[in-house]
Amino acid sequence: MAIVQIVQWDDNLNSNEILAWRYVDRKNPSKSDELGNWTQLIVRETQEAILFKDGQALDLFGPGRRTLSTNNIPMLGRLINLATGGESAFKASVWFVNKVDILDIKWGTQNPIMLRDPEYQIPIYVRAFGQFGIRVDNSRQFVLKLSGNKSAITRDEVSEYFKGLILSRMGDMIATYIAHRKINIFEISAYLDDMSKEAAEKIRPELSLYGIEPLNFYFGSVNVVDDDEGIKKLKSAMAERASMNVMGTNYQQKRSFDVMESAAKNEGGGSLMGAGMGLGAGMGMGGAFGQMAAQMGQYINPNANPNPAAPSATPTSAPSGAVCPSCGQGVPAGAKFCMRCGAKLVCSNCGNALIPGAKFCPNCGQKV
Repeated sequence: MAIVQIVQWDDNLNSNEILAWRYVDRKNPSKSDELGNWTQLIVRETQEAILFKDGQALDLFGPGRRTLSTNNIPMLGRLINLATGGESAFKASVWFVNKVDILDIKWGTQNPIMLRDPEYQIPIYVRAFGQFGIRVDNSRQFVLKLSGNKSAITRDEVSEYFKGLILSRMGDMIATYIAHRKINIFEISAYLDDMSKEAAEKIRPELSLYGIEPLNFYFGSVNVVDDDEGIKKLKSAMAERASMNVMGTNYQQKRSFDVMESAAKNEGGGSLMGAGMGLGAGMGMGGAFGQMAAQMGQYINPNANPNPAAPSATPTSAPSGAVCPSCGQGVPAGAKFCMRCGAKLVCSNCGNALIPGAKFCPNCGQKV
């Protein structure tokens, strides 16, 4: 009857890749599960060994050297009565569990996640990737849950087992930060550290069911697909928003400026008439357009009246043949504003017609 002298971890195995291994006698594989009395079991540091009998996980051994017998295998002793003399062999198998820290397991989204930008509501596609670390915490639970009919459990298999879980949890977290916390995709990199800490705690309960402890979890990057149409629209909208912020205008004002600029480039009567109708519509919006026109006059002519709302004397109108003091465009008789640039044609204080280039009203001395 074959007696296995030494049972230990195979030195040919890569301890960075193999997390658990079922002992195999390389010289006589068919006798690997026949362990004779006084068999020497050697368990190395960062390892544990589990003795199995009839599919049951019996005794668990930590680092050290042991002689297998009914005296030091209590649970096995209840199942098997070894023959006196110690030459009997019993059917049993040994699993070695590698408890080293595995810190460089990669993860990443296979397909981009579709979300909506929280501010502009533009659909965008988001990708994420990073790495995490694990360690086998409960050897018995780990082997029972994941070994099946296999002879080894690799870290690639573990990564594949939990890929769906990790991607689901990370997708939910990214959506929470962007959609619910209203964080722009281009600013989310500032939150990667917080997201990493939350991610480790989110997957901890799931992994612990399989005897695995997450050591860390990192978001390497959360980015977008550069050629995505939604990203192009989002970048364009953000650039336009930034431009308006620099000018100190809002979207409605910018649209009004665009209309007036377009009208100024056309010298035909029809275009001016259409622009006049547009201006009239703007005047009806609670006086808002009047303020915008005055502000635009400030941009075009720094010498224009800074306080268009100041009280004035009974206004007069521009005389026949008058020209705009700001742009020099001829204006029709009776006009109070230049139809090209929107500048005032009369003094806001006394209503007297302004002279081109004058900094003060020639009638009352009011600063223009």
